[in-house]
Amino acid sequence: MGGALTRYRAIAWIVGVVLIVLVVIGMPLKYLFDSPVVVETVGPAHGFLYMIYLVATFDLSRRANWPMKRMLGVMLAGTVPFVSFYAERRATAWLHRPAERTPEPVAG
Repeated sequence: MGGALTRYRAIAWIVGVVLIVLVVIGMPLKYLFDSPVVVETVGPAHGFLYMIYLVATFDLSRRANWPMKRMLGVMLAGTVPFVSFYAERRATAWLHRPAERTPEPVAG
């Protein structure tokens, strides 16, 4: 599962940074200065990278046996600026948390 987590963490950061560039730099340039060049180049890149993010999230969630609600929440995190960073930290914490197990009965 370590490889799936590493892939997910890397793409979560990439998608987060690209989305911030698109929203913080590209959108103001397009709508305030009539210069759509950043949106025209970064927008499609974000779309492509988001598809990779979805696949990586699905792969990680199936390996970690997450419930559907958690998986969908983490998938949606790539659509809101800065939230993918939060989701990445939460997902990492969920996977590094000690497994909650019921104690085995003591034979006696």
